[in-house]
Amino acid sequence: MSPDATWSIGELAERAGVTVKAVRFYSDRGLLPEAGRSGGGHRRYGPEALDRLRLIRSLRTLDVPVPDVGRVLERDDALEDVVAGRLREIGSQLTALRWRDAALRLLQDCTPAERAERLGLIGAVSTPPSTAALASFWRRWLPPRLPARLVSAIVEEAVPQPPDDPTPAQVLAFARLHAFTSGPCTGEDRDRGQPEVHRPGKDYRPAVLYDGLREAFALAAPDLRALRPPHPGEALDCFVSAHARARGVRDTAAFRRRLGVQLAAEPRIDHYWELVAELTSPPSGPPEPTPGAAHDWLCAALDASAPSAARS
Repeated sequence: MSPDATWSIGELAERAGVTVKAVRFYSDRGLLPEAGRSGGGHRRYGPEALDRLRLIRSLRTLDVPVPDVGRVLERDDALEDVVAGRLREIGSQLTALRWRDAALRLLQDCTPAERAERLGLIGAVSTPPSTAALASFWRRWLPPRLPARLVSAIVEEAVPQPPDDPTPAQVLAFARLHAFTSGPCTGEDRDRGQPEVHRPGKDYRPAVLYDGLREAFALAAPDLRALRPPHPGEALDCFVSAHARARGVRDTAAFRRRLGVQLAAEPRIDHYWELVAELTSPPSGPPEPTPGAAHDWLCAALDASAPSAARS
């Protein structure tokens, strides 16, 4: 074909292996350059249009949206961004399909009575699941005087990331977590369900406590991973020190006795951490320690330690 030769819309469609309707669609959107018009006003196309049409067909085969196809045609460096965007979108779609598959298997492998309850729980969760309700729960539950950077750090550590390829049991655990955290947490109910340090008017420094607790939980994590029983040591000392400094008192044997009694009587959200453990447990090996598990371990270490182990 000579460089000056042109094709009609039908000829171009035949050479590219697409329909005339497709050529007209892309041409109307400015994606195909016209070489000119015939004497009767019909569009004529040259080799450049054929090359573009083949590229468009390849991109559309991969379900690249038409606006993104236009970006690729306009800019040489746009293809990499478009491919990355499609991969992210497909990854999200695959995760949603895996969650739906696991949810359906969860409903299949249960009794009729369980099925009704589980269907209600699952129906309240989006796919792929969002952790927004869990994050909102923690922002409501934490004391209002915490610095924003500390709140963000605690929320990040407390809110588990749902697995991309969940088991039916993990789907159920997340659905129950979502239901647990979606209820109201305000007014008197909020105050009754929280530790004393969260309550307004108390003479505590919550930021000092939570900074120290995060450090103590990190120190205790290796012991939890190794399945060691609770024992005195650096993690426990850090834990007790955080409580003492938050109250502006010294870490003494008497303080440790009072702290153990107080922590045993305080409201807890053990159900939350039990569900987190179910959601995040690996197929084999010990589960990754949660802040809740670390807190329990440290409280047990405090109870088991002799008063003489405290600093006087």
